[in-house]
Amino acid sequence: MNSEFGSVWIPGSVIIGAGPSGLAAAACLQQEGVPFLILEKESCLASLWKLKTYDHLKLHLPKKFCELPYMPFPREFPTYPTKQQFISYLEDYSKHFSIKPMFGEEVRWAKYDATIGLWRVQANDSVFVSRWLIVATGENAEPVLPEIAGLMEFGGKILHTSEYKNGADFKGSKVLVVGCGNSGMEVSLDLCNSGAQVSLVVRDKLHILPREIFGSSTFALSMWLLEWFPVRLVDGLLLLCSWVILGDTCQIGIKRPEIGPLELKNTTGKTPVLDVGTITKIKSGEIKVVRGIQRFTTRGAEFVDGKVEEFESVILATGYRSNVKSWLMEGTFFNLEDDTFPNNWKGKNGGYSVASTRQGLLGASIDAKRVAEDIARQWNSETKHLNVSNFSHCISTLSHGEQKKNSQTFCLL
Repeated sequence: MNSEFGSVWIPGSVIIGAGPSGLAAAACLQQEGVPFLILEKESCLASLWKLKTYDHLKLHLPKKFCELPYMPFPREFPTYPTKQQFISYLEDYSKHFSIKPMFGEEVRWAKYDATIGLWRVQANDSVFVSRWLIVATGENAEPVLPEIAGLMEFGGKILHTSEYKNGADFKGSKVLVVGCGNSGMEVSLDLCNSGAQVSLVVRDKLHILPREIFGSSTFALSMWLLEWFPVRLVDGLLLLCSWVILGDTCQIGIKRPEIGPLELKNTTGKTPVLDVGTITKIKSGEIKVVRGIQRFTTRGAEFVDGKVEEFESVILATGYRSNVKSWLMEGTFFNLEDDTFPNNWKGKNGGYSVASTRQGLLGASIDAKRVAEDIARQWNSETKHLNVSNFSHCISTLSHGEQKKNSQTFCLL
């Protein structure tokens, strides 16, 4: 840690990330009367949605399960809002709650300083100091690039889905999509609808469910059924309905895991795919399912079954991962007291996490409320016994030795 940086005292909490999770946390803290500051490395809010998603993306779940705390979606929005509608909702949300992140502030490191009982967060040329730290960067901070033999020798175009916008540039070309989660399935469908010749790599077993079952959201139906029946029985009902609506996916080269979709989600975090039309294209032969890749060649790929095929482009739908471990200077993620859902939102020493429970936007909203309520209890208790001399002592301790190097310590209200 560089002691030459100035220290900025933040009453309340520092929130890292101005995506849906950070905005939800900020709004909930505001409702509880706790001050905060949001640090965001990009120049806009919801940067993942604005900069790294494809044009035709829609919310996978009905809007009522994706709204942030204290503000519903506009009534005129469809059941499954588009990417642009969701972005406009987030912008309106920020305006409604007067949330003003500090943009262009990339966090270099964050560490709990036990000597003063505060968190220190270096972003660019400043060190922000606060009693509480909320990590709201989510699980999709960095694209995952797979290590596949020969990938760098492939002579065609290689894109991660974070760079993919639409299929206009791929019309008539042969495209290999690597990854068969929701993104891989939807990008394959988008490419197919744009006139590309698409092959989809399906290496592992996976569950594919219809997005709706007889006119009702599969997710909503699942949540309702779980109130009355055990997980395994609900899984059985979902798989039966899926077989009726989608047919036997084994017949199109997609085998299902032995564990049911909800049980698999609860135990491993692996989300079932919600089909929006890709299965129909696979059945018609417009999208071809291929096995796992053995290695890439300069002009295509060799698959584990020995087949070799040429492609002009490769789209890597291989997902994202959190980057928290690269800047959070702790032995484990917050040294969580209980790292099992739904208790992995709270760490030690005033550290919290929003949207790390693998429960999507609904989980982020639940986390945000829990975090804000927990911080508010401490805020209301501690501020009753806190006076200016306490703050002065903390700041004096913090800045000791720094002022000699022309650093400054100030309070950002």
